[in-house]
Amino acid sequence: MTKKKLATGNRPTKSQTEQFDMLFPILDSVFNEIKELSKKKQDGALNELKVKMTNRVLNKVKSILKDDPTVEFLDLLDEEIFPTNSDAVLIISQFKAAMQQFKDKHYGWTGMGNAWTTED
Repeated sequence: MTKKKLATGNRPTKSQTEQFDMLFPILDSVFNEIKELSKKKQDGALNELKVKMTNRVLNKVKSILKDDPTVEFLDLLDEEIFPTNSDAVLIISQFKAAMQQFKDKHYGWTGMGNAWTTED
């Protein structure tokens, strides 16, 4: 199996990678929960609590990805007109994809094992 060599340039900070490691499982959990709601009722609207809780996670993810080109395509859930379950699944899946691309770009073989490549 070939080890992926990491590219240099625009590396995240250690703080960003720690935030990533904390947030990715939370984002995945939120995604799975809303996906289940969407299976039951696609056009059902999320309630205010779910939108606020989800946006709190999504805002943190956007701060990690602030220097990544994918951030341009990441929108928060609308807190005034609550999105449907299926719309929320779409939005959160974009965040998950952006996070995975970020990890693929900055986590991998460092010569001594797999690890984050950071600027500090």
